[in-house]
Amino acid sequence: MKPVLQVALDFLELKRALELAAEAVRGGAEWLEAGTPLIKSAGLDAVRELRRAFPKHTIVADLKTMDAGRIEMEAAAKAGANVGTVLGTASESTIIECIEVGRHYGMDVHVDLLNVPDPAGLAKKCEEWGAHHVGIHMPIDDQMRGKMPMDLLRTVRAATRLPIAVAGGLNSETVVDVVEAGGDILLVGGAITKATDAAKAARDIRSAIDTRAKVSTELFKRGASEDDIRKILLTVSTPNVSDAMHRSGDIPGLESRVHGLKAAGPAYTVRTAPGDWSKPVRAIEMAKPGDFIVIDAGGITPAVWGELASHSCLRKAVAGVAIHGAIRDIDEIRKMRFPAWATHVTPTAGEPKGFGEMQVAIRIHGVEIAPGDWIAADDSGVVRVPRQKAVEIANRAMNVLEAENRLREEIHKKGTLSEVVELEKWEKEIGDRAGKKN
Repeated sequence: MKPVLQVALDFLELKRALELAAEAVRGGAEWLEAGTPLIKSAGLDAVRELRRAFPKHTIVADLKTMDAGRIEMEAAAKAGANVGTVLGTASESTIIECIEVGRHYGMDVHVDLLNVPDPAGLAKKCEEWGAHHVGIHMPIDDQMRGKMPMDLLRTVRAATRLPIAVAGGLNSETVVDVVEAGGDILLVGGAITKATDAAKAARDIRSAIDTRAKVSTELFKRGASEDDIRKILLTVSTPNVSDAMHRSGDIPGLESRVHGLKAAGPAYTVRTAPGDWSKPVRAIEMAKPGDFIVIDAGGITPAVWGELASHSCLRKAVAGVAIHGAIRDIDEIRKMRFPAWATHVTPTAGEPKGFGEMQVAIRIHGVEIAPGDWIAADDSGVVRVPRQKAVEIANRAMNVLEAENRLREEIHKKGTLSEVVELEKWEKEIGDRAGKKN
């Protein structure tokens, strides 16, 4: 089959989904998916409204059915869906029941191979049972850990002649690789639904599919290496990073002393006595280029850092410094534009007595920073990212940034944040009041 562009409308708000769908259709999207979050939020009315608004387009109900196949597939078909999805981890009887319902109602059935132990084997069975297509689905949470669906796609392509749908962080660059590896239905989510201009995003992706020529994009990518982590953390904001960690990770009290700068890198940690600048200065010599020096000097004066230490860091290509304590020579440090954060500024320096330790776990206001943890800093503050989760958190932070970009555009067009996200609908107290009345 000719490769198809399917847009996954994974919104909670039906109005936003419909508006985005209209943009995507203008850009060349052919299939419109009522994503699982949208169906859980708005029910099958999401399918009905999409069918009403786009009568000539293929509407996909991403039910992810696990049981009660007949009831769910019949309901989706009657609501106007052309395609319904059933999970491959459901029982064989449920999958077959869904396929039979689809045959009866003229609806195609998509079998999602998400977390299936033997996806190639099940794909073969689905072909025998009469499924319309199977799906390679890299879960969002796995995407955030840098995983892509390409290897699994090649394995399943070798096992079946069925059309294969592929989902998992696709963008205007990766869709070309997917088509060349045998993907037939390109399921694109964020690269369109979080784009400030969704029509252009869909057009770029459609062009990449048709011409097999990648269209470069800066957003909607997920990293897997240390270089990727650094690039992402220098792109996003510390609020994005904190949101990615469920509103946590910030190190209280550390203020930017050279405004307008960002810095990110693995932590090189120092514990020292207040005013003792021996270990902080030695850390510059020991740190690697790109490291971020984090100093616990007790959170008080006198200073353990100044102009000469900052100049040394520039020579060594150290990413920045954050000091739970005092810094001085701030005018000169600002002139040289060295990224520095500290709790205090003072003209008075201490003495190099040599107390303390380097490359040990330190704790600042209850936040533990271990050597190698990633530090991101900007004018909003300083955030620590555990090194074991650095890839995932960086990718999630990029996801937050992309979502905010889209929301900003919708606010510009339509009004306030509250109106766009239908805030009142999701306030917990409304549900609490309803429960009390019952």
